[in-house]
Amino acid sequence: SKVLFAACELGVFDLLAEAPEPLDLATVVARLGTSSHGTELLLDTCASLKLLNVETRGGREGTLYQNTELSSTYLARVSPTSQSNMLLYMAGTTYRCWGHLAKAVREGKNQYLQVFGVPSEELFSAIYRSEEEQLQFMRGLQEVWSITGQRVLTAFDLSQFPLICDLGGGSGALAKECLSLYPECKVTIFDIPEVVRMARKHFPSSEDERIGFHQGDFFKDPLPEADLYILARILHDWTDEKCSRLLQKLQHTCKPGGGILVIESLLDEDRQGPLTTQLYSLNMLVQTEGQERTPTQYHRLISSAGFRSFQFKKTGAIYDAIFA
Repeated sequence: SKVLFAACELGVFDLLAEAPEPLDLATVVARLGTSSHGTELLLDTCASLKLLNVETRGGREGTLYQNTELSSTYLARVSPTSQSNMLLYMAGTTYRCWGHLAKAVREGKNQYLQVFGVPSEELFSAIYRSEEEQLQFMRGLQEVWSITGQRVLTAFDLSQFPLICDLGGGSGALAKECLSLYPECKVTIFDIPEVVRMARKHFPSSEDERIGFHQGDFFKDPLPEADLYILARILHDWTDEKCSRLLQKLQHTCKPGGGILVIESLLDEDRQGPLTTQLYSLNMLVQTEGQERTPTQYHRLISSAGFRSFQFKKTGAIYDAIFA
């Protein structure tokens, strides 16, 4: 992971994406302002990881480097499907917590106190330790929904719900995807005050008159009225007890005939895969209070809160959809 993060941070994929032809080592070093020896080692390792293509012409001095299709699509900032902001957030925050994985397993606790000196009860203040980091995380989520949003929002027909509330909706990236699919609906984004302020300041989606913002803490404050509540990457952050409390609050607030759309990465029932979801679950251990869950575990939480007609669909992408 650190090889990928370092190459993103140094701008390797951006440089090669902008170049009209493959570049040699000396040109890459000159433009990035890096050491020749270190850059050569990094580029060759990226090539072994299938992140770069290498072409050799007349000996080692004639080695040329170019992005692979994967890197051009997801790692270069100029790409509309770039994931660079989320990767840089992972490099600066998530990866540092993973350095204490063994300690997290021993204690069963996230490692924010160990890494950042922040107690677990102030967890989400730690995620937004600076405005720059907060903006990077919000842009990262925008990137995630640019490639997975439509799949999870079309897993079920949501056209029957004219008023939607996206809990923890951040910049409005998922709301924007929702409006592109269901243009007649209106979406209210409910998030903490600092996120709402950043969304209005930095993201053009906040200017869409069909998108409204409501600030507050969804555990403590009244929720906006809606026909459908979206919980995307929300429940995996929390313990079962907190999930149950939030779901019960939603059930009491939801209009008759309304529902919830839960967007999470689902574990197989035997918990032996998918590997990506297992890694996400370990990530919840080192970074939050929660975990990824199986469909049965979500069914138990959601039905006990009073929701009926539980359905789930695996989308084939990194996130799946649950409707109740």
